[in-house]
Amino acid sequence: MKYTKALTPADEDYKFPFGEELRKLAEEELGETDARRDHALQMLREWAEKNPRIAKIRMDSNFFLKFLRAKKFSIPIVQDTIERYILLRRTRDGQLFTRLDCRDPKVAKLLDLGYMFALPKRDRNGRRVIFYRPGVFDLNEFINEDMLRIHGICYETLAHDEENQIRGVVHAGVGTGIGLQYLTLFSIKEAVRIAKNGERIIPMRHREMHGCNINPALKVAMDLLPKEYGGEMPMAEMIKLWKQELEGYRSTLLHEDQMAVNLHMYSEAAKAGAVSALKQNLNGCLEATEKNGSYGLAGSFRKLEVD
Repeated sequence: MKYTKALTPADEDYKFPFGEELRKLAEEELGETDARRDHALQMLREWAEKNPRIAKIRMDSNFFLKFLRAKKFSIPIVQDTIERYILLRRTRDGQLFTRLDCRDPKVAKLLDLGYMFALPKRDRNGRRVIFYRPGVFDLNEFINEDMLRIHGICYETLAHDEENQIRGVVHAGVGTGIGLQYLTLFSIKEAVRIAKNGERIIPMRHREMHGCNINPALKVAMDLLPKEYGGEMPMAEMIKLWKQELEGYRSTLLHEDQMAVNLHMYSEAAKAGAVSALKQNLNGCLEATEKNGSYGLAGSFRKLEVD
């Protein structure tokens, strides 16, 4: 099939790049097998090509797999998530999630301050740990857009790694320096929308969350933490390594800004990321849905072959 909407090539000869341990984990926790994965990738490419709401999309396996693995290969949910993901990046408010450049001056400074970064070593379960220091976010210097951008850059970079897609990630942080003034960063409506859309759309497996000063369970991983928090490697070294990872994915992430949907085919609520719109699948936003059911959620679900 010729993919006219492809922003990246459709690598239809994908091979699982890991050994037996990760293969078994992917099957047990995600329901991923070679047959199911190949079938799902083919379905998603055909769905994206036939879906008139989608104008341009990445067609490479890595892009689709991060959604498939995050949603445990539920094709209808994956389709809805991918479409909302692109829609979010093309709407006015969603443009906060475009130009995700780690070289942006505000983002670069937050990185240097250690606002958030992934620890270089994996934990005992092979998962990457994201370390947070929200107290360094100076409200006199940074705004909520800066916060959203750095989170987007860090999460997207980690989600690109296939091992992270399978194992998931762990969150850990310290709350030192956080005060009531931080509640002014977002209105209640904005905070709810961000949380709900993030939970629904960002393709990540969140496995654990720890507050370093209060949760004794994290003590078993103290050697992973920066030296300043009981580990061995200085935080500055960790941040330097993390910035190198971000640079490695930078061009791909910026290239994603070219993905697009036809905005006129969506409801105003869907374009705004309204919580109410998240309760309705996007198939209902399309005109003449009945005539085009073959590429919609229900059509794809009927074609799904279960092992």
